[in-house]
Amino acid sequence: MKIIFNTDQIHLHGGIEKVMATKVNYWAKLPHVEVYIVTTEQQGKKPCYALDERVKCIDLNINYNRSKSYFSIENVKKAYLHYKKQKALFKQLNPDVIISPNFNFDHYWLPFIKGNSQLIKERHNSRYLEPQQRQNASILGKLKFQLTDWIESQYDHMVVLNEDEAKYVRTGNAIVIPNPIDPTDLKTHLKNKQVMAAGRIAPVKGFDQLIEAWKVVHQYAPDWQLHIYGDQYGSTRQELEELILRYQLEEVICFKGAVNNIPAIMTEYNLYALTSVTECFPTVLLEALNVGLPIVSYDCPNGPRHIVTNGEDGVLAKNQDAKEFAQHIIDLIQNPSKIQLMSTNAKQNSVRFSTVSIMQQWNNLLNL
Repeated sequence: MKIIFNTDQIHLHGGIEKVMATKVNYWAKLPHVEVYIVTTEQQGKKPCYALDERVKCIDLNINYNRSKSYFSIENVKKAYLHYKKQKALFKQLNPDVIISPNFNFDHYWLPFIKGNSQLIKERHNSRYLEPQQRQNASILGKLKFQLTDWIESQYDHMVVLNEDEAKYVRTGNAIVIPNPIDPTDLKTHLKNKQVMAAGRIAPVKGFDQLIEAWKVVHQYAPDWQLHIYGDQYGSTRQELEELILRYQLEEVICFKGAVNNIPAIMTEYNLYALTSVTECFPTVLLEALNVGLPIVSYDCPNGPRHIVTNGEDGVLAKNQDAKEFAQHIIDLIQNPSKIQLMSTNAKQNSVRFSTVSIMQQWNNLLNL
């Protein structure tokens, strides 16, 4: 069987890229399976996550100008080149399966150049807001949604990461398969008075809410620190740093940048904190469970509740309630035995997302 993963790049840190690497490495080890990753803008850079040497990487060298609209003249020309190169490559390789894990120009033409391949779309983002957007859409907006629905009906399967997200698929071809994670021997030692958060420094990650919560935590636990990992996105970090200075928390909250070895870093912390506006199925929470790091998360739509077992390996706080979130952290700080128990449970509960377990669901879908 020949499987193609079709994406934009694999040189930047991200949940899609991490999960893709896990899947292709699993399949590459199987007999009679060939795996390809086809990119549009790898730009000669090395993959961010380690790939099995049997995974074949092909870059189409399209290089969209991401600073401009997709519909700028420059990018429309690149889209036509993308279409021609991609169509020719698919004809040459004749894959059995094409998997598209993100949204790109080719979302709209993949069903028409797939040949006899099984075509699968993965949804890694939450569509929680979409029903309201559909209801309030203009006539042009409604037509766009109708076009999207028709295009998605041409895919063989729309793979979503949890049951809540399946409700937003209107085309009757939704399949629920969570993200996998490779089991690890790493285990947090729970010795440092530190809480960790991670993600791109963007508004959707809600780090402003986390800083608001930490203002309360600091009053009860002034010797505890909050460390935030991730790439900068626009001016968000500057705005957050101004908020930190306003609350005089610069001695206890710091940005640590992006790192390659998140699971190893996690072993140095006592708690993981998530205050996102929405999350579909955050890989970082799987990584936290995997090393036994208890989680305090907003019960935001729709991912965390499908990963965290509330009160057992973490706590789900009322969505966007910084005071309640802070109180949960304070409660755990004041009860180290509870943190220890949650850590043990987290390690055990992560097994249900193990690569072997999840990839068997993929194998069943592909008739492998």
